[in-house]
Order: sequence, then structure tokens, then C-alpha cells
Amino acid sequence: MAGVLADLLLVVHLAFVIFVVTGGFLLVRWPRLIWLHLPTAVWGAYIEFSGGICPLTPIENRLRVRGGGDAYSGDFVEHYLLPLLYPAQLTPGFQLWLGLGVVAVNVLAYALAWRVWRRRSAAGRRGTG
Repeated sequence: MAGVLADLLLVVHLAFVIFVVTGGFLLVRWPRLIWLHLPTAVWGAYIEFSGGICPLTPIENRLRVRGGGDAYSGDFVEHYLLPLLYPAQLTPGFQLWLGLGVVAVNVLAYALAWRVWRRRSAAGRRGTG
């Protein structure tokens, strides 16, 4: 059962990372999502900039060990995502670039959402005036 929970946590962790990076684009359609996305994006950037490890990683490792598997070293990004994208090990410098990437993508997403919100607001004022 612990192994299944570790796999489930892995899926949740991956969904969280995807939401951190791309969730800002959902704000165009669902503006109130900002209250969920902004803290998660700040958290994701903080983890990358600080060189920290997300608390989900040690929980997943404990569940894997309890389920008879092996724990992995490093963090979630280093263990699961970087091998998919990059063959090299995660370095502090590269982690800084990942953090900057998170910030850059989200600045772009929030700028797009803000632009759409402004247009909708202006269109609403013209329609009622």
C-alpha cells in the first residue's frame, strides 16, 4: 500500500510542478485561480532559488522505503524531471536558472492574463455605457 501511495504522491507532485510553471495561463479563463496559483508559484520559485527540497520529496521517499522500494537522493526535479530533459546532474547554478525560468514563464502568463482582464473590463464598460 505504501508503494501505491508513493506513486500517487509522485503524480500529485508532478501535477504541482506543472501547475507552478504553467498554471498562470489558466488565469485568463479563471481569474480567481490567482489565489491558488500565486502562492504555489512563489513556493516553486523559492524552492529553486534556495536550493531546497520540497517537503513532498522526503514523504515520497519514506513511503517508497515502507513499500519495499528504494529512496532516491536529491529532490523531485533532480530525480524525475531533469533526467527527462537534461542528462547532467542538477547544480546550484542550474537550479538558479530553473527558478528564473519559473519566474519568467509566470511573469509572461500574468502579463497575458492582465491584458485579457483589462480588455474584458474595457469591453464591459463600453457595453454598459
